[in-house]
Amino acid sequence: MKCSGFAIAIGVLFVATQALAQTFPSHLVRIIVPFGAGGPADVTARLIGRVLQERFGQPFVVENRPGAGAVIGTAEAAKAAPDGYTLLMMSNAQTANESLLPNRNYDLMRDFTAIAPVNTSDLVIVVHPSVPAKTLAEFIALARAQPGKLNYASSRQGTPYHMAGELFKSMTSTNIVHVPHRGSSEARNNIIGGQIEMMIDAMTTMMPNIAAGQVRALATTGKARSSVLPDVPTVAEAGVPGYEATIWLGLMAPAGTPAAMIATLNTEINDAVKRPEIVALWASQGAAPMSMTPAQFGAFLRDDILKWAAVVKAIDGKVQ
Repeated sequence: MKCSGFAIAIGVLFVATQALAQTFPSHLVRIIVPFGAGGPADVTARLIGRVLQERFGQPFVVENRPGAGAVIGTAEAAKAAPDGYTLLMMSNAQTANESLLPNRNYDLMRDFTAIAPVNTSDLVIVVHPSVPAKTLAEFIALARAQPGKLNYASSRQGTPYHMAGELFKSMTSTNIVHVPHRGSSEARNNIIGGQIEMMIDAMTTMMPNIAAGQVRALATTGKARSSVLPDVPTVAEAGVPGYEATIWLGLMAPAGTPAAMIATLNTEINDAVKRPEIVALWASQGAAPMSMTPAQFGAFLRDDILKWAAVVKAIDGKVQ
């Protein structure tokens, strides 16, 4: 029986792709982080990059491309060659942007392919020690008594911290002014310095400041209390029933990246996040590893896009 030319071509392409995957990576891989240095995405990308570099023997270099609520770096990654040598570190900032920022020049699920999630963590609501509120209920009362007088910081519009802040305002009927910054480090420095009254941040980066007494933790944002802040109530416990907000991180690649390369990266990332030393490190910071196949992560992303679209609709898109 004769094979058609098309079938032969497909077979040759399959063999070539498999051979390429077996030698992947053969040179430097860059991980574009569309957020500033020092934030959870940056710190996590560098950690995972080091593990992958050890595993493959090739450099995995983090490139920070912050700006426009993660749009600038994400757009750059979308234009990269789909050859496995450009990866995108992402969070629910990008899934929220799908409805929050309709004029992007890329579409997340069209222009990228899912590789693997990395970790997830609850957020924590903190205030500067000078704020005369010892509990979340007292802070809400203070904000209601002084509409438009208190500020909250985030690392940019559209980030999980910004969306968590807007959801908090909506559910508590408070008018707290959003002050976007150029990155998590700048926002954190300003609340520590007292220029900003409140911030919602990832536990992984805010825990040292809480421990040092530079900020006061009022509540955590998960469904249950955090094991690293067991004496701090959840937002729901503290008087805002139904409130929940988290941050997760993961990796994608430009659409068209060979499936064999995606599978290789998925396997290694899933192995990396299960390393005992990494699990212990994240647990001490209030984070937990996530592990999925590329298909499962893709489904997770589509669900998260719908989740944040509902949040944006609930607050009428009136985000500051």
